[in-house]
Amino acid sequence: MIMRILGEGPYEVPDAHVGRLSELDAALRSAAASGDDEECVAGFHALLDAVRDLGTPLPDDARAPLDLILPDEGTSRRHMHQMQELLADEGLIPE
Repeated sequence: MIMRILGEGPYEVPDAHVGRLSELDAALRSAAASGDDEECVAGFHALLDAVRDLGTPLPDDARAPLDLILPDEGTSRRHMHQMQELLADEGLIPE
């Protein structure tokens, strides 16, 4: 799966790690549903960190099609309302 974090280059995440990203996404959806902004921000940052840790950075000009675009690291408490809307239906990581 090829993912881009806005403001960063793309990452290729092996299929073997998508399950871990889905777990983090589920925890993030749960935090968003509870309305706990601090937990939501922490969960979002954990998801981005996992993409960086588990994925292999690709060159910015890589021509591979993106499977997923994630919001950038700057998404903070003031943007959590928008994040909660994104998470309400399916989450950030497709099943």
